[in-house]
Amino acid sequence: MGQGLSPYPYALIYPQDEHEQLLIDRLTALGVKVERRIELVEFEDDAGRVVARLKRADGTHETCEAAYLAGCDGAHSRVREGLGIGFPGGTYDHLFYVADVEARGAVMNGELHAALDTTDFLIVFPLKRDGHARLIGTMREEAERPHEQLSWDDVSKRVIEWIGIDVARVNWFSTYRVYHRVADHFRAGRAFLAGDAAHIHSPVGGQGMNTGIGDAVNLAWKLAAVVQGQAHAALLDSYEPERLAFARRLVASTDRAFTAVTSRGALARRVRLNLVPLIIPPLFELAAVRRLMFRTISQTAVHYRGSSLSRGRAGTIRGGDRLPWVPPGSAGGEDNFAPLTSLEWQVHVYGAVAPELIALCGARGLPLHVFSWRPTMARAGLTRNAAYLVRPDSYVALAEPEASAAKLKAYLDEWGVIPAAVSSGRPASH
Repeated sequence: MGQGLSPYPYALIYPQDEHEQLLIDRLTALGVKVERRIELVEFEDDAGRVVARLKRADGTHETCEAAYLAGCDGAHSRVREGLGIGFPGGTYDHLFYVADVEARGAVMNGELHAALDTTDFLIVFPLKRDGHARLIGTMREEAERPHEQLSWDDVSKRVIEWIGIDVARVNWFSTYRVYHRVADHFRAGRAFLAGDAAHIHSPVGGQGMNTGIGDAVNLAWKLAAVVQGQAHAALLDSYEPERLAFARRLVASTDRAFTAVTSRGALARRVRLNLVPLIIPPLFELAAVRRLMFRTISQTAVHYRGSSLSRGRAGTIRGGDRLPWVPPGSAGGEDNFAPLTSLEWQVHVYGAVAPELIALCGARGLPLHVFSWRPTMARAGLTRNAAYLVRPDSYVALAEPEASAAKLKAYLDEWGVIPAAVSSGRPASH
């Protein structure tokens, strides 16, 4: 679906519990312990620090001091409430369920399926084991018991039976209401909001976890740089405008799509049942549509062109764009994404590099990666011999068509950028 756009040109459905365990294992390897059953009671932004009062499972309290506070505490965020930040939006009428099942049937083929009916809908997400899938759909309207008392028996089975899913076992089941809300602000003083604490929306498009991860990545590298003295504190001012604008666009688009899928109106039903099945399949046969869908779902189309951190343009690539992927040449070797695993500021040049730029990067300890020019680079939107300053999150901060060392120096000085690791001063050739 995303051939030529990414080294991973496919959609990967990764269960959230497994993803969480992966992160915990990685943190453990780095010497970080994840503490559970600890409640944030209150906090205060106090003269250059955050003082938080915590409550443990045994009822004891402790006080914690930190330079900053990141509120990643979900839709009912205590941090957001403590900051007094509004969370405008609404709630959809339908009650939904999510179930991890073992089943048989033609649609249990490892692919994503969506089925629409007059009043119901069903999305089938394949899981990695054969015969396993995650189902998302609607509860029967007559199911009037409290959420926690509802079970698989209360699920509307019409669409499930219609597309021929024979459920043998339900391994996990939960019901939920769907909301569409975006916080008025993602930052107040030394406290930040990320993930569901900042925005919640319908499951259409499968963007929830990706968006939360995007928030975390955007905030984490900036916090790390400021706390470690590798950038000016003003760097943190870019978090809210970069992520808030995207969250608002995402919630608006998923709201429109979700309303179209679930609307009970006669016109909406006619469009959903008669027009959509005729239009969508042939559209997905078009390469351009598949590429657009890939860029949307993968969020590789997200850009920060309006950010205060984004400068310049070289080729079609502007400051704030995600660095485009260039595959390895015919002789093999690494692609241009390989250096990004270092999660550090770096300069990319595609073609020849000037001595002045080599000298500046060496003096500043800024990694410089030089890639031999190939036609595929022009097709990706890059300019020959231009310089691209890449942020730790793989976005282009400065696109400089003349590869001016003076402009790069001015940018680094403005933001106080000090690379995390001292470079050898010699450009790495690829």
